[in-house]
Amino acid sequence: MTKIAFVTDSTAYIPQSLLKQYPMIHVIPQVLIWGNETFRDGVDITPSEFYTRLQHATVMPSSSQATPKTFEATYQSLLSQGYQILSVHISSLLSGTVDSAVQAKAALGDVPIEIVDSRTTSMAMGFMILEAARAAEQGATLAECKQLVEAAIQRTGVLVTVDTLEFLHRGGRIGGVSRYLGTALNIKPIIELTNGRLEPVERVRTRSKAIARLIELLGERTGGDKPLHVACLHANVEYDAQAVLKQVESRYQVVEGLVADVSPVVGAHVGPGTLGIAYMIQA
Repeated sequence: MTKIAFVTDSTAYIPQSLLKQYPMIHVIPQVLIWGNETFRDGVDITPSEFYTRLQHATVMPSSSQATPKTFEATYQSLLSQGYQILSVHISSLLSGTVDSAVQAKAALGDVPIEIVDSRTTSMAMGFMILEAARAAEQGATLAECKQLVEAAIQRTGVLVTVDTLEFLHRGGRIGGVSRYLGTALNIKPIIELTNGRLEPVERVRTRSKAIARLIELLGERTGGDKPLHVACLHANVEYDAQAVLKQVESRYQVVEGLVADVSPVVGAHVGPGTLGIAYMIQA
């Protein structure tokens, strides 16, 4: 049977328990830049460490994608072990990560590596990879795994509410959400990652109403009656994420539900207090 390895980047932030369960999934860390220091996302700095430091920071962090050389080293290691590789990464409209992967593949020549732009990030991307990894365990080929991921792109989404637009604005990832800048402080924007970009959905008064609206929008986007894989995402507000997951599980047909951190690299752009729902409709 063909051995298939899956490579993704740390913005997926697949929980460690699942990474241990599926050791064929390999995560390339993105890079967090903080003044004169650099950190590998999720390796040199954890989410809790990141958000604690952010509370008292006078210099704000930025981020950079993993380099082609980093990808090349990972690919070479896996190829030398006889693996074919499916590499799935954060939307190319949000990061240059896919380009780094493409450059690394080109440097290696004619090798069995397939690269997919997920058009999303976080556990919306993570669920795609998990679906393909589970299929590979049942004997799916590299081409079949790639087809599964590409088909899943149309069945996934991310809905988010942020405490402040400051971080998105500063990081240049704000897209159409810029129309919400300058609004009253008690207005909580709801943002959707759609077609690879962050776009505004609506403005809601108060955080509690924003959370309730996120849960409603999940039903609107998925039809409300389909089996769902759901991850409640949080930037240092795990209690809120756990509460949202309970509500989602009581309201919808959740076949896989979990709570996942917003990675430090993504957190640098959305800020603390961010809460979201990443989902994939089961095929």
